[in-house]
Amino acid sequence: MAISSLKRNGVGLKGVINRSADFRHHNVEFRGNLDMYANVVRCMSFDGIKTHHTGIDLIAIRENTEGEYSCLEHESVPGVVESFKVITREKSLRIAKFAFDYAVEHNRRKVTCIHKANIMKLSDGLFKQCCQEVSELYPTIDYDEQIVDNTCQQLVINPQQFDVMVMPTCMVTWCLTWLQD
Repeated sequence: MAISSLKRNGVGLKGVINRSADFRHHNVEFRGNLDMYANVVRCMSFDGIKTHHTGIDLIAIRENTEGEYSCLEHESVPGVVESFKVITREKSLRIAKFAFDYAVEHNRRKVTCIHKANIMKLSDGLFKQCCQEVSELYPTIDYDEQIVDNTCQQLVINPQQFDVMVMPTCMVTWCLTWLQD
């Protein structure tokens, strides 16, 4: 009923949603049913508020419907659980295009693809490849790539170097934790 109301009205308020008995999280279902694929987080410092860094104004955009949120896991043998990270070309291209469109519409100068393709060569490799392809359609926007480990370090050392960051699911939480005082 809530989903149909949101689709019909285009607006709604959402509070805490508990887990279902089958362990599929309702928030994941909620995002999937409404195709809420882009999570946009703005991080900025404010004049007059003492923080570790000043001049921060960055946007973190994550794909919100696949990756670890695919909810595909099972116990292969007792004591061994496998979890699948699903990344598709279609959704990677879509979130990359969203990030570049966001950059253009909000007068941003650079998009950085955050990934773990050094280890997850196929899944994050595909994500990185899609971001690179989309970047070629936006010659006025600078593009670069960073491994998530380095990104976390760079957010501590020099967060001002980032403008718009685009990444697969879950990485935004890891990255932005480093900006907290």
